[in-house]
Amino acid sequence: MSTTLTRGRALVVFALIAALAAFGLSIATAKPAKAAVTTGTWFTITSAHSGLALDILNASTTAGAVLNQYTPNQCTCQQFRFVDAGGGYYKIQARHSNQVLEVYEWNAADGATIAQWTDLGGTNQQWSVTEHADGTYSFVNRFSGKALDLWEWSTSAGARISQYTYNGLNAQRWRLDAVPASGEPTVSNPLRANGADPWIEYWDGYYYMATTTWDSTVTMRRATTLNGLKTAADTVVWNDSGTPSRCCSHWAPEFHRIGGVWYLMYTSGNSQTNFDGQKLHVLRSTSSTPMGPYEFMSTPLPNQWNIDGSYLQVNGSLYLMWSEWVGADQSIRIALMSNPWTVTGSHVTISKPTYGWEIQGGRTNEAPAVLQHGGRTFVTFSASSCNTPDYKLGLLELTGSNPLSASSWTKTSTPVLQRGGGAFGPGHNGFFTSPDGTEEWLVYHANTTAAQGCGSTRETRVQPITWNADGTPDFGTPLPSGVVIAAPSGE
Repeated sequence: MSTTLTRGRALVVFALIAALAAFGLSIATAKPAKAAVTTGTWFTITSAHSGLALDILNASTTAGAVLNQYTPNQCTCQQFRFVDAGGGYYKIQARHSNQVLEVYEWNAADGATIAQWTDLGGTNQQWSVTEHADGTYSFVNRFSGKALDLWEWSTSAGARISQYTYNGLNAQRWRLDAVPASGEPTVSNPLRANGADPWIEYWDGYYYMATTTWDSTVTMRRATTLNGLKTAADTVVWNDSGTPSRCCSHWAPEFHRIGGVWYLMYTSGNSQTNFDGQKLHVLRSTSSTPMGPYEFMSTPLPNQWNIDGSYLQVNGSLYLMWSEWVGADQSIRIALMSNPWTVTGSHVTISKPTYGWEIQGGRTNEAPAVLQHGGRTFVTFSASSCNTPDYKLGLLELTGSNPLSASSWTKTSTPVLQRGGGAFGPGHNGFFTSPDGTEEWLVYHANTTAAQGCGSTRETRVQPITWNADGTPDFGTPLPSGVVIAAPSGE
């Protein structure tokens, strides 16, 4: 192994540690504590950095074939399971060959090759597992004491996988997604190109989805399966082309069933190029489905710039939540409603950007979305500028009794979803339930490169939510493109 590669790798690690420290974050550099992992289940294992999958080169069944990363493609050469080796260690077995991953030729050096080999029971074929707070995992070899590592932080398909001294960074973090059973309904990301600000609801046998159109229209598509939304046709459910005050730049449609009636709220203004006139508008469906037809009800906040509206229902009252500039801060605001199109009473700021992770490229809190579970009310919001890859999700919880009091809301001090796995700027999300009502799912948009911003490059993505022991939602890390997972329960 070249000493140049070792030295270059060390410089990358030190630079990243310094950058994280600047944001008040830290990483564990000691050997991680062992954790349990599910045995007997086949997983697709993807890099938290690149989003590409662990892969046996060329699907070889030869002993000594090397491990690399590659675009997820459902090959059994990208499917692995954990076999208990005792003492808190596991063997990692490749499905297509039945061979196990090992540190090749008992090489303890940083950068040593990882390959498959016949299971001989050697300590170079045994790995400890640790789970991180974001739901990713690291694997440390029993023989060498070094972690499975994406060499030189490559994002290229075919890049080598090696081992390196444990540092806890994303090149040593891996996402596990169970491979669906044969015949089981599945879904994979992305659901839609040019799919910014997505909203999905499941209703009466169909998934309905709407996203930003950028023009004078609100469109919607539907399908009986979540994956079917990829190819479903768009239907125009509203067109403001003949109304100058709301003719243009249609963003962030949401549709909610309130009191047995569907309401659709969206943002638009009077220009395709100047967004100073953007405001919320509310429609009411005259049919029993989210697809309308719709009638116009109101512009609930007509005297100020306001975007990204959503509804909160709690303790028998209805509230409007939205984003608005308050001084130098784009903030989350709330007001009581007398009906789904009429605001009454005062407007209150419940969140403004205060942490370093909320001010990357701009002081931004926007796109509130309500998630209620176990008698608790959470609100996600998007933080930092959408022009940056550091657009991300934050979390509020209603911990007091009065939603109109800022002191009743508690903000989590760290983001709950941020870039990773080949997804950049994940944000502007919504929530929907599975057909049988047993699961909550997250829908959001993200870019595929760090250089993309607030435009049509953002894709619609989905993934299931899990719940922490303390009752808070766990969004994990972005599900990489192409990784196939089980569809929502009840399909």
